[in-house]
Amino acid sequence: MAEARAESLAANDWSGGTHPYRVGHRKLGMWLFIMSDTLTFGALLVAYSYARFASANWPTPFPFQPSIIFSTTMTLVLLSSSLTMVFAVAAAKRHKRGTARKWIIATMVLGLAFVVLHAMEWIHLIDEGLTPFELPEEWAKAWPGASPLFGSTFFGITGLHMFHVITGVIYLGVVAARIKKLNDDVEVAGLYWHFVDLVWMFVFPLIYLLSVDYHGVIK
Repeated sequence: MAEARAESLAANDWSGGTHPYRVGHRKLGMWLFIMSDTLTFGALLVAYSYARFASANWPTPFPFQPSIIFSTTMTLVLLSSSLTMVFAVAAAKRHKRGTARKWIIATMVLGLAFVVLHAMEWIHLIDEGLTPFELPEEWAKAWPGASPLFGSTFFGITGLHMFHVITGVIYLGVVAARIKKLNDDVEVAGLYWHFVDLVWMFVFPLIYLLSVDYHGVIK
């Protein structure tokens, strides 16, 4: 009797390999992806921190107004998208798929707003003369001997994050379009979106808040 029960439990737990230990294969795959991507962003942020603190004169070019206020607005937009994604997952669990689709679309709109704001910031910095390999002349004068790695690390990390946001918006669009045929896909998409938002909460203080121009060097 005990052996038969054990075999039954094992069969139910694994369910032919589709739900190992009652975790859907889509959710398991997303968790594995998140863990691997965490290592990628972690390595980039550690490399950025090393380059920053190893540099004798690292630029701190972002004035509180407008740069930090603008980037804070971007952050609030992205955090708001996490809230709408929570509502979408909650609606999907209650089998209110029409409501879930509306919240997913709201999340997509906020994600696109974040991308547009970020692109505007990039254009502004590029117009000032910042490139992955060169600092603007005004920055070079304000911080003599400053490392040009600022541009490469800034564009590399924020660009990779922006790519993840764009990919997430496309992913959410697919989920919204096929929501009547999906089961746990809304929750899986929510995992990805919350991960992207969480990464930004490390990028924002490291790259922006630690680079505030408190002395008004850049006008």
